[in-house]
Amino acid sequence: MLWAAAGVVTLGFLVALEAAARHHGFTGPITDQVREVAFPPKSGFLLYASMALTMVVLTRRERFVAAGAALGIDAVLLLVRWAAGADLSEGHPFGNGALWVILGCAVVAVTRRTGRDRVLLLKGVGLGLLLVTGRKTGDTWLLLTSETRPLTLDPYLAVADRALGDPAWVVGRIVEATGPVGATALDWVYAQLAVAAVVVALHQLRHVASERRFPRHHLVRTFLVIGLLGPGVYMVFPVVGPVFAYGPDGGPWAVADLWPHTLPQITAPQMIPFDEITPRNCMPSLHTAWATAIFIHSRKGPRALRYAGTFWLIATLTATLGFGYHYGVDLVAGVVFTVTIEGALRAADRGWDRSGMRLAAYGTAVFTALLLSYRYLPMEMARHPWLYGPLLLLAMGSVVYGYLRTVRRWEPATAPAARPEPQPEPA
Repeated sequence: MLWAAAGVVTLGFLVALEAAARHHGFTGPITDQVREVAFPPKSGFLLYASMALTMVVLTRRERFVAAGAALGIDAVLLLVRWAAGADLSEGHPFGNGALWVILGCAVVAVTRRTGRDRVLLLKGVGLGLLLVTGRKTGDTWLLLTSETRPLTLDPYLAVADRALGDPAWVVGRIVEATGPVGATALDWVYAQLAVAAVVVALHQLRHVASERRFPRHHLVRTFLVIGLLGPGVYMVFPVVGPVFAYGPDGGPWAVADLWPHTLPQITAPQMIPFDEITPRNCMPSLHTAWATAIFIHSRKGPRALRYAGTFWLIATLTATLGFGYHYGVDLVAGVVFTVTIEGALRAADRGWDRSGMRLAAYGTAVFTALLLSYRYLPMEMARHPWLYGPLLLLAMGSVVYGYLRTVRRWEPATAPAARPEPQPEPA
């Protein structure tokens, strides 16, 4: 019943988002997803990552068959498009096969499986489809923010960022000094965040096929909730980022071409108009949020996975600032946003006890206070950076500390092994 209710709510949300997109003259997530059944997909890697999530419920032999079928379908479609003279530069040349396999698993679940096996396979299909649908939903949300929010709050964040020492300008100059090698490496890490998440998720879900059940909590759940709630904040707090508002990517809409060498001189921040193309997707930084979730969920993995999670978090934070996509205050809000969601999801699994409710309420209050301070106290934050900078970091740290303390209470303590008592020697 819970899965059915979640499916109905998700479908209703997608229909509403599709209608909103159509109202503004572009296609929504449902149309974009259906189109990728036959036409070149926008992200082939993501479709194969989604198929990998679905395959966690399959046996080893079934995984080989599914992977082979996906590659074979892609090869056939590529030959057909080439023979028909289609433009192969539109979208990725592969990925349709992975989507066909996911949909085929759904057909097999309905027609060939029964009972618990059917439910498990349908859960795997839902998990794979939710990942790719989340991507389509996010793309639609970004288009809606640019269409419906003509004014942005960038000057407020540029001023508030002085409390943290203007990290977007500092890191931007550092990345620029590394040349094309550093920029290319960071760009790859930034673009392949979903692939890193799938690696961690596959480790968490590696026993699903043998145990015939999913774990109570895993990374994909956190990823989906972040992607569902984050764009809603974009609508309330629209920001385009320093490389657009104060840098070369803003074109004629930029206040000035200042980033990353010259700090903007703002004495009275006001909302500024911007184009109808650039997404207002800065507050909070969802790349920071997702990288933080990967870091959290990689802590219980093997050493290589823990190192990879740490690297991805550091590299993502560097890229978000170094490319001018975010202000430093966006990153602070993104960490608080993720830790609050992670704590709330774990609390929901435990039945919302008092400690879980307290953690979720405190994280929500801190996140709200951050947004309000960025909007209404930026000049005070800029005038007293030695006060407000540590306060921002302390607020973020307090949420992280509260999460760690609460989770440790939830986890069962490992009792030390009992020492065998000495046996009396036989007479």
